[in-house]
Amino acid sequence: MPIYKAPLDDMRFVLHELYDSKTIAELPGCEEFSPELMDSVLEEAAKMAEEVLFPLNQSGDLEGCTYENGVVRTPSGFKEAYNAFRDGGWTAMGASPEYGGQGMPIAAAMLVEEMLCSANVAFGLYPGLSHGAYLAIHHHGSDEQKQTYLPNIVSGKWSGTMCLTEPHCGTDLGMLRTKAVPAEDGSYKITGNKIFISAGEHDLTENIIHLVLARLPDAPAGVKGISLFVVPKFLVKEDGSLGARNGLQCTSIEHKMGIKASATCSMSFDDATGWLVGEPHKGLRAMFTMMNTERLSVGIQGLGVAEVAYQNAVNYARERIQGRSLTGAKMPEKQADSILVHPDVRRMLLTMRAYIEGCRAMAGWVAREIDILHRSTDEDAKLIADDFTALLTPVVKALFTDLGFEIASTALQCYGGHGYIRDHGMEQYVRDARISMIYEGANGVQALDLVGRKLPQDGGRLLGRFLDPVMEFIDAHQDDEALEAFVPALQTALEHLQIATGHIMEVGMSNYDEIGAASVDYLRLFGLVALGFMWTRMAAIAVHKVDDENPQKQFYDAKIGTGKFFMQRLLPQTGALLAAIQSGSETMMEFADAAF
Repeated sequence: MPIYKAPLDDMRFVLHELYDSKTIAELPGCEEFSPELMDSVLEEAAKMAEEVLFPLNQSGDLEGCTYENGVVRTPSGFKEAYNAFRDGGWTAMGASPEYGGQGMPIAAAMLVEEMLCSANVAFGLYPGLSHGAYLAIHHHGSDEQKQTYLPNIVSGKWSGTMCLTEPHCGTDLGMLRTKAVPAEDGSYKITGNKIFISAGEHDLTENIIHLVLARLPDAPAGVKGISLFVVPKFLVKEDGSLGARNGLQCTSIEHKMGIKASATCSMSFDDATGWLVGEPHKGLRAMFTMMNTERLSVGIQGLGVAEVAYQNAVNYARERIQGRSLTGAKMPEKQADSILVHPDVRRMLLTMRAYIEGCRAMAGWVAREIDILHRSTDEDAKLIADDFTALLTPVVKALFTDLGFEIASTALQCYGGHGYIRDHGMEQYVRDARISMIYEGANGVQALDLVGRKLPQDGGRLLGRFLDPVMEFIDAHQDDEALEAFVPALQTALEHLQIATGHIMEVGMSNYDEIGAASVDYLRLFGLVALGFMWTRMAAIAVHKVDDENPQKQFYDAKIGTGKFFMQRLLPQTGALLAAIQSGSETMMEFADAAF
C-alpha cells in the first residue's frame, strides 16, 4: 500500500526562511496571516490530505466515475470527502472575504494545493476548477453576476468549469464554432458541443456553473471573435434559489489513462441560457484570467504527484533487501543489503529529491510575486510582479509537469517489477502525472509562448525581471567560500542561458522555425537555471544553520547535500541544451515529409 506524509518541514522552510513569511502580513488584506496562523493552516491541511483524501486515491482510481443517462457519479467516498472538505472551509481558502472567502495569501494556498495533489490529484480537480471559475467571474463579471454566483462557488455549495475545447479544435481556439444568439431579455442562447470538460457533470454539488466560450452572430473571425458566457446547470431565481434545468447536458464521460476519479465530460449546449461575461469578443482575455491560474495549478499537480511518488520510492528502497553493496556488505546480519546502498538507486532518489525541493522553492517565488501583484499598493512592485508571473507561468506549467512525469516514472523504476503491479500504487502515479503535460496548454505550446511571446515582449523587459535578481545574487556571493559548490556552477549555467537567448533572438528574427525548434530545449534550460538559483539561495541559508547545537541540523545538512547533487549532476545539462539550441532547425524542417 502506498504512503503519504505532507512534507511540512520543507514547506515551512520555503514559506518562512526562504521568503520570510512575516512580510506577507505587510500586504493589504493579509494582516492576520502571521507565520503561526499559516503553520496551523498547513497542519490542518496535512490532516485533511493524509486522513481524508489520500485513502480514497487508489479506490477512486479503481472505481472511476460512472455515467448513465446524463448522470455522472463520482467514486465511493468522494461525496462524503467533498462535504468534509467544503465544511472545513477549504473551498473558500483563496477567495475574497467579500464573498465568504478567507483571503489566504497564495504563498500559503499553493502549499495546501500541493498537499491535495499529492494525496488525491483527481479529487483536487473539482475544487480547483471551481476556483478558476471564481477568478474569471470575480475579475470580469458584472456586480450582479458576482452576487449571484460567487458566494455559493466560494462556499463549495456550487462548483464551476471552463468549457473551451471542441471536437475539432483544442489549442487553436480561433476555429471555435459554439454559437451565442441574443435573446430579448438580455440573455443569450448557447448552442454547441464541448469536450474534455473536467468536472462538467458530477454529484458533488447542487449546481455547476459553466464558463463557456462562444461566438456572437456578428463576431469577427478567429480568436478576436470569441466571447465568454456564464451558463449554469440550473437557472438561478431572483431570490437565489434554483430554478429549471438549463438546456445543457453531459453526453458521455471519457475513459482515460489516469485521473479516473475526475469526470472528464462531453457537454452539449442546446439553446442553453447564458449571460455575457465582460465585453463582447473579449472572452479569451477573460478566460485567460482563469487559464493562467489553472496553468500554475497544473504545475503544482506535477509537483504534488512527484512528491508522493518520491516518498514511496524512498520507503521501498529502505525496506527492499536485494544484492550487496559494491564496497562490501552493509547489513552482514541479513541475507542481502537494502537497495538503498546501490549508487544507481541513490542517483534516482537524489534526482527526484533535488527536482522536487527546487520546484517547491520556485513555486514559492512565483506565489510571492502573485501576492504582490494582487495585493500591493506599490505600482512599481505590481508591474515587476506582473512581468515576472507572466514570464514564469509557462515555465512552471511545463517544467513542473515534465518533471512530475519523469519523477513518477523514476520512482516506479526504483521498485523494479513490483512498481509495474497495481498493488503498490506506483503505476497510478505515472498515469495520473501524464495528463498534466497536456491539458491547460500542452507543454510544447508553453515553450512556444515563452520563447515566441514572453522573451521579446517589451524589448526583453520580462526576461530582465528574472535575470536581474539572479545576477545580483551572484555578484553579492561570488567570493563566499561557503557557496563555492554553488555560485560558480550557477554562473556557468546562467551564461548558457544568456548565450541561448541571444542566439534565438538573432536567428529567430529571420526564420520563425528557429524559435519553434529551440523552444522546448530553451524552456528546460531556463527552468534548470531557475532551479539552480533556488538551490544556491537555499544553500546560502542552510550553510549558516548546520551548527551541532541546532536540532534541525540534519535537515540543513540534507538541504546542502541535495543542493550539491543538483549543481554537480543535474545543472550541467544546460551545456547540452545550449548545443542543441545552437544546432538550429535544419535537421527538423528539411527532413522530407514523405519520409515520416
